[in-house]
Amino acid sequence: MFAAERPSGSTREIYRELCLQARGLFEGERDAIANAANLTALLYGGLADVNWAGFYFLKAEELVLGPFQGRPACVRIPVGKGVCGTAAQRREAVVVTDIEKFPGHIACDAASRSEVVVPLLRNGRLLGVLDLDSPRRNRFNDDDRSGLETLAALWVERSAVA
Repeated sequence: MFAAERPSGSTREIYRELCLQARGLFEGERDAIANAANLTALLYGGLADVNWAGFYFLKAEELVLGPFQGRPACVRIPVGKGVCGTAAQRREAVVVTDIEKFPGHIACDAASRSEVVVPLLRNGRLLGVLDLDSPRRNRFNDDDRSGLETLAALWVERSAVA
């Protein structure tokens, strides 16, 4: 059984601890869905002011909902639409401090005010995105982006994805 308290300290220290915990969760497990489910639970419980954490996987030019924590979500998002689709299209992380100012934002949870989305890339190939929402404006910053990029890369490295 895995038990951990919410990490404390600076944002960088929190992500360092979350990475250590994720490595432990992924140890000996290669199933992409199992690892995605555990990572979303870790992020949802390990980060303050997060109301949604989850994966969308690329399937035939659209992002399809994968494991997540939070309220029910949009099931399909076209590449290029909303924050998730934009991050997928650009193949780079997108940090939105105020979702009301993001053109074309797709509102899955009316409580969300800020969002960060990180693409999942293996050898330049897009697998999907990791998406986090917060009910607080300006919740996510460059340290969050960097920490989530590290966690996303760890998930890609440790998960067998077709």
